[in-house]
Amino acid sequence: MADPPMDDAAIIEDSRERPEAFARLYDRHAADIHRYVARRLGDGMADDITAETFLIAFGQRSRYDTGRPGARPWLYGIAANLVGRHRRHEVRTLRALARTGTDPVADSWTDWVDGADSRVTAQAVSGSLAAALAGLSARDRHVLLLVAWADLTYQEVADALGIPVGTVRSRLNRARRKVRTALGGDPTLVGDVAEVSSHG
Repeated sequence: MADPPMDDAAIIEDSRERPEAFARLYDRHAADIHRYVARRLGDGMADDITAETFLIAFGQRSRYDTGRPGARPWLYGIAANLVGRHRRHEVRTLRALARTGTDPVADSWTDWVDGADSRVTAQAVSGSLAAALAGLSARDRHVLLLVAWADLTYQEVADALGIPVGTVRSRLNRARRKVRTALGGDPTLVGDVAEVSSHG
């Protein structure tokens, strides 16, 4: 009978003695980190930021708290910090999408569109949401997108960003309120944003 798969903490612990073992953590999480970064900054930057995320994680693995079996929040926290260094690029990308409805990142918005009223095109929803997201502070946008796109729980977002859960809740509530206001209360658009609140 095969041994059960190692949790992330065990892989990291193993990699302290056998650095090559860290590749298993990369294999397990790199695609998700890449997808998250691509949604925020586009494919052009996602390769570099994903690689840098794992390079930083590898360098910091000796400080990882192995009492936490899952490394997802830690990895997303590193990626979010790296994305934060490119916030001007992210805001420019969001504003371009809001203006034109066409952008290399546009395909990533289709998840937000699923289930929207047939009268609302993907392009219109993408543009409206992009404009709303561009209007958020970087801190609020991080929290909202870690919940919505990385599918992290409130506690995982708190761990990722090194902030209390209460701060996650308040930033998420503020972000959702601002997005709803920016979308003008259109129920076909607001419904997609409201789903973010169910990930606690």
